Amino acid sequence: MCARLPFAVGEEAVYPEPMLKWLFTTALALVVLTGAMPWLARRFGIGRMPGDFRFTLGGRDYILPLTSTALLSLLAWLLGRLI
Repeated sequence: MCARLPFAVGEEAVYPEPMLKWLFTTALALVVLTGAMPWLARRFGIGRMPGDFRFTLGGRDYILPLTSTALLSLLAWLLGRLI
């Protein structure tokens, strides 16, 4: 059986498990969304909306999807509020 190991912060014990769960969830979501980005770009136009910047520098194409990021963040927030 594994015991929970508290970390002392002032007078209170702090358990890192919830923070580690959020860190793992965020990392997993980042990996999944990064892998799905080409499909999202073809299917829904992510990266080609007004406010998404595309430029070439030194022979490489760079994309700054500012509007797409804001839209995906809004959708994630709405989904989080519904669940």
